[in-house]
Amino acid sequence: MTTKEEIKKSEGKMQKALNALNSNFNTIRAGRANPAVLDRITVEYYGTPTPLNQMAAISVPDPRTLMIAPWDRSTLKSIEKAIQTSDLGINPNNDGTVIRLIFPPMTSERRNELAKEVHKMTEDGKIALRNIRRDAMDKIKAMKKNNEITEDDVKEAEKDIQKVTDKYVKEADAMSEKKIKEIQEI
Repeated sequence: MTTKEEIKKSEGKMQKALNALNSNFNTIRAGRANPAVLDRITVEYYGTPTPLNQMAAISVPDPRTLMIAPWDRSTLKSIEKAIQTSDLGINPNNDGTVIRLIFPPMTSERRNELAKEVHKMTEDGKIALRNIRRDAMDKIKAMKKNNEITEDDVKEAEKDIQKVTDKYVKEADAMSEKKIKEIQEI
């Protein structure tokens, strides 16, 4: 494997780390209804834990409400129970045909809490990016040790990997700022 291939491989891993960070951000509710907050909720369906979004149509009738219309009405109770036991902090309203989740306006305390959570997620994402960089550097140094590449190739590859890492760290920071701005919006 060449240094260019190693850098490409590392860049792909970094993109996946950013995608994971973005999906984590989507699970944080930012004052308005977003169907992505339900992505991690699974419902017991005939003895099998099934993702909620595979059991029901989820719509946003207004900015503060999510409406869950299950395809099988017999699952209403189990969906309601799964939402109550989740860490959403919202009580579902079951009218017999659909479940409504009404998101209350957030307090400034809650906004600050969520902003801290976003900062922590961002830092975890940056750590993942740095770990990918370290692994790539180790592989390149191993290539040098095995006399596959020269010292100049090592220096060049290290510079390239650092550029890629800096680019993705900057993207993570931009995503974080955008999410915090969204949370702080009233």
